[in-house]
Amino acid sequence: MRGLWDKPERQKWFGGGYEFPAIHSICIDPRDAKTIRVALSCGGVWKTTDDGQIWEIASIGMFADYMPPNLREDPNIQDPHHMVQCPGSPDHLWVQHHNGVFRSTNGAQRWEAVPNVPPSVFGFGVAVHPRDPLTAWFVPAIKDECRVPFDGKFVVSRTRDGGRSFDVLTQGLPASDSYDLVYRHGLDIDETGVRLAIGSTTGGLWISENQGDHWTEIPTRFTPIHAVRFA
Repeated sequence: MRGLWDKPERQKWFGGGYEFPAIHSICIDPRDAKTIRVALSCGGVWKTTDDGQIWEIASIGMFADYMPPNLREDPNIQDPHHMVQCPGSPDHLWVQHHNGVFRSTNGAQRWEAVPNVPPSVFGFGVAVHPRDPLTAWFVPAIKDECRVPFDGKFVVSRTRDGGRSFDVLTQGLPASDSYDLVYRHGLDIDETGVRLAIGSTTGGLWISENQGDHWTEIPTRFTPIHAVRFA
């Protein structure tokens, strides 16, 4: 799409963990397929309402603590790790960012930080309930220098009130000595909003049939899992 490719702001983009920037999240508005939002590392969030002809930056409110202070809030160099949109309420979006969790309630016109995600605001995977925009799931990890679960405990954090409070879900997940990291597409929820799946970099695969209250591990270790999706 030349409208995005030719943006002069693209000169500011850079790789997030890789040499080149990459689009990893594409959210198409179910009410109007010409409205598309994309997230990329590291280049922020962008939005088009005319099927890709004209794009505008849509990462206002995010911050990047890995940049010098004068560039911290530059929307063009933000590193969203993954962005999801609530199908039943498309103006509600969640982002797991390199520097925390962010939420938008107005179609990405502005983002607000969700600061108190236990046990850590860092991670890659995020899933949102298909009809309830206040309910979302995250898989926290220790940050840059040590990308493994916090305290060696593999957990899922769930909010049901838009990020004001969280439950740390542990039943059926490794309680110690875990080195499982979940990539940005390694967490998914089905269309019922009840069943979730997690795949990890060490080949672990877990399924929950009750919104994460309890998890069952598939008794096979795979090669590193880059993505899980419900058919």
